[in-house]
Amino acid sequence: MQWPEPRSFEVDLETGLMAGTGSRYQKFLADLKGLYADADAFDALVAARGQEVVYEVTDHRPSSDPGDLITGVTRMSPGKVGDEYFMTRGHIHAKIDRPELYFGLKGYGLMLMESPDGETRTVEIRANTVCYVPPRWIHRSVNLGAEDFVMLFCYPADSGQDYAIIEQSNGMRLRIVDDGAGAWRSVPNPGYQARSPQQVDALLDAAAQAEGAAR
Repeated sequence: MQWPEPRSFEVDLETGLMAGTGSRYQKFLADLKGLYADADAFDALVAARGQEVVYEVTDHRPSSDPGDLITGVTRMSPGKVGDEYFMTRGHIHAKIDRPELYFGLKGYGLMLMESPDGETRTVEIRANTVCYVPPRWIHRSVNLGAEDFVMLFCYPADSGQDYAIIEQSNGMRLRIVDDGAGAWRSVPNPGYQARSPQQVDALLDAAAQAEGAAR
C-alpha cells in the first residue's frame, strides 16, 4: 500500500501566508460587490483601491476523502467600507454536518456565525484564540483591528463550501460595524431575508440523506 506522505508547513506571520501549499487564492476589493451595506461607499473605495487584496488563503488539500483534512491560513487586510469592517464572503459547508476549527495567529477579529433558522453568534479572535464552528453554522470572518488578521483553519476535506446561502438571504442577519467609540457593534441587516421553515427543513433533510448514504 502507498501510505499518504506526512507534510509540514511554515507560516510567515509578516505575510500571513503558509509556504509549500498547493493552493492560493485572493479576493480583491472589486470582487466583493454586494457584500457591504453602503453601496456608494463601496463604489468610491473600489474607484480608489479596487485592486487591493482584502483577503487571501493558502491551504493544503491532500485529497477530498471524508477522513482527510484541509489545513490552511487566511490573511485579512484591515479596513472598512463606510462603517462596516472588511470581511470574507462567508459560507456554510456544502455538507452542512462538517465543522471547522480556527486558530488566531495575529491581529484581532471575530467569527460571525448564523444558524439556518437565523440564530446568531459572535466569537472574538486574537492570537492564540481557538474558535470552533460547529456543523450547520454559516460563518464569516471579520477584521476588527488596524493590522492584518491571520488565522489557521482546518476542516474535513469533503466539506465543500456553499456561498449562495448568504447571497440568497441578501447577506447575513447581522452586520459588524465601527461603533464610533473605538469598538465594534453588531447591527441588524435591514435587507435580510429570513429562510422559510421549508428551506431550513430542506437543508437539514439533505444533510440527513448525505449522512445516511455515507454509512
